[in-house]
Amino acid sequence: MATIVSTLFISLDGVAEIDPAWHFPYFDEHMGAAVTEDYDGVDVLLLGRVTYDSFAGAWPGREDAGEEDAAFAAQLGDVRKVVVTRGTQDLGWRNVERMTGDLVEAVTALKAAPGKVLVAGSISVVRQLLAAGLLDELRLLVHPVLVGAGDRLLREDAVGVQHLRLLRSETFPTGVVRQVYAPVAAPAAVGYEGVTDKVPGAGGA
Repeated sequence: MATIVSTLFISLDGVAEIDPAWHFPYFDEHMGAAVTEDYDGVDVLLLGRVTYDSFAGAWPGREDAGEEDAAFAAQLGDVRKVVVTRGTQDLGWRNVERMTGDLVEAVTALKAAPGKVLVAGSISVVRQLLAAGLLDELRLLVHPVLVGAGDRLLREDAVGVQHLRLLRSETFPTGVVRQVYAPVAAPAAVGYEGVTDKVPGAGGA
């Protein structure tokens, strides 16, 4: 069974719509290593249309340019890419295919095969996979910035509460915090009466 992993650059206030002005000043060798780990061993790259257009508009040219980022560009070109889109136009990159049918059903089929499926960016896709219980890991690179405006990972119309378990975390010298979560069942219900013995001053002299 495949492991489905989401990787997102995100601001402290939850904006996952990347603005280069606040993202690239924090991109250092530590973040580069984290991204390398995220893409290591990927069998399928699952992308929403907006993210795919961004990738396809940049990485093929970077591969052709043959500069320092050409190896990563070639890796992206070589991997199987599945794009969530309602459009019918040519997607214009090698090893790319259009997802057909219902997203949840199609991703369930991807999950039934062995391997690693990486969802890069693609906020709307991540929301739907979280709601459907199909995401195995949520990897966040949290930038120490408050953005205020932009598309957030979870919006007011999110379906229910999403409980997560922290698998590991790491703080980079830039202040970026890498947090890796896995969805988990909700903890046992507890009201205020169940924690009164833990409030400040309880049981003290």
